[in-house]
Amino acid sequence: MTDSNDATLYGVSEGVATITLNRPDNKNALSVELVNSIGDRLADAQTDPEVRAILFTNSGNTFCAGADLKADQPGVTQPEARHSFVQILDDIIESPKPVLGQIAGHCTGGGVGLAAAFDISIAADDIIVGFTEVRIGVAPAVISVICLPKLRRADASELFLSGERIPASRAAEVGLINHSVPREHLQEAMQEAVRKVVRGGPNALAASKQLVSKVPQMKRSDAWEWTAELSQSLFKSPEAEEGISAFRERRDASWVPRD
Repeated sequence: MTDSNDATLYGVSEGVATITLNRPDNKNALSVELVNSIGDRLADAQTDPEVRAILFTNSGNTFCAGADLKADQPGVTQPEARHSFVQILDDIIESPKPVLGQIAGHCTGGGVGLAAAFDISIAADDIIVGFTEVRIGVAPAVISVICLPKLRRADASELFLSGERIPASRAAEVGLINHSVPREHLQEAMQEAVRKVVRGGPNALAASKQLVSKVPQMKRSDAWEWTAELSQSLFKSPEAEEGISAFRERRDASWVPRD
């Protein structure tokens, strides 16, 4: 159980673990406290067999403002940190469970990287998104690893160099997030996305995430070989046997969460 004063709120319902960034007074900036809490909650969700998908959202009007500029050494790993922001981004990408983001507040700096790291991000259309680092004399270095593969070079140059904030609709157009929707429809849109995702087999979802992250970086000959082996192993798995049987019998597979 989590307390309302915790840096993140955490709960599990119908196979979905929800992690809520809960430092609105500090615009959910990436303080040591918040990063540690996010890392702990991610670990909780990954090790819970009841969790099929992980959903991030926020308290307050800012999803995440990036580096904690109130810290003594902003952007520098602190000795008391149990987790690093880099490791959290990598854990989200490597997570065998789908990780989704319900972006209900503004995103700047590292917050953009967090939103871009999610497998599916849906934002309220009244928020703003921006790589604002250059305005304070730094650069979006770490999050470029996440964001550059999603952006055309022209868009990346414009957004990185100008530091301008853009509406969520533009962030979706350039590929940083998946969709922007009216705020009153945000929760409904996210719930629909989650419902679709959890209908997939756990191993199949993990394999699909691997395809998205690995295949674009592989030589074509290596990709053919690896994907053929992966496909064969999946088709021979008990999960596929159950999924195909459920399809033929016109029923939900055993892994689909029950209401």
